[in-house]
Amino acid sequence: MDFQAGILRDGSPMESLEKQLICPICLEMFSKPVVILPCQHNLCRKCANDVFQAANPYWQSRGSVISGGRFRCPSCRHEVLLDRHGVYGLQRNLLVENIIDIYKQECSSRPLKKGEHPMCKEHEDERINIYCVTCEVPTCSMCKVFGAHKDCEVAPLQSVFQGQKTELNNCISMLVAGNDRIQTIISQLEDSCRSTEENSEAAKQELCARFDALAALLEEKKSELLQRIAREQSDKTGFIQGLIHQYKEQLEKSSRLVETAIQAMEETGGATFLMGVTEPSSLPRIVEASKGGRLGKIESGYESMDAFSVSLDHLSEAVRALDFEPAEEDEEYFDGEEEEAEE
Repeated sequence: MDFQAGILRDGSPMESLEKQLICPICLEMFSKPVVILPCQHNLCRKCANDVFQAANPYWQSRGSVISGGRFRCPSCRHEVLLDRHGVYGLQRNLLVENIIDIYKQECSSRPLKKGEHPMCKEHEDERINIYCVTCEVPTCSMCKVFGAHKDCEVAPLQSVFQGQKTELNNCISMLVAGNDRIQTIISQLEDSCRSTEENSEAAKQELCARFDALAALLEEKKSELLQRIAREQSDKTGFIQGLIHQYKEQLEKSSRLVETAIQAMEETGGATFLMGVTEPSSLPRIVEASKGGRLGKIESGYESMDAFSVSLDHLSEAVRALDFEPAEEDEEYFDGEEEEAEE
């Protein structure tokens, strides 16, 4: 504790020292102060035990089968880990106890000055020593006997003081315990948020992997079907190219025969004409060629590739219908919603 800093800030060294010796829980001077390691702040052992019990409701007592526990320092919110002895395992701060003893001795030896105790505004020589329960204000005995509070219900100031201070102490303990529970819930929610992000990333990766596998399968199937179309195309175009080649050869032969026949027609002499057309295989070849060739032909619709059309409508519908499969708890949740809707 920084006593020197407190002394320099305040005018009275004893007042500064008193502020350093106040427990942050009960707001009273330390009683059996214990050190909360490792933050080095102090608490009354009873206050530390109240905070610990509020933060660990299932921790029974020393010797319990439950080992250890934890709570947060009310001064700095540092998390304190305890062993199986609980707050009784914390070290007592003997230095602070000795300082408190010295302070109490010094305070008891000082004479009581007028002005240190609040005085009544209506009766300047009367100290405020009772509490008006009806008006909920401190007052003096003269106000009760002759003054504004003569018809009111009063109580001893010290008893009301102790009662309200005890109530305030309990509220502080409950608030500290509530803060610990809230901090625990916040930590749980942060863990849930991190787990949600991690699980979402894993789900995204799995979904991408499944769609990539499906895309690879579709690509493989597309390549297979394209190869079949290419083979059919090669077979048909090869056959047609063969026919074209045969027809070209026949056209070339027929053209030569036409030239030969035209030259023969130009002969005017009968003998010469007959000698030319009666050459071996001349006239028979022309006559045979004039009857037309008997080359192969293709059937009607031979070039059509309609047999290789593929319908993907059912796959398209299946892809559009793709959705996540509900888990068991989701199904129960949906069933509950349906029941509520029916009601």
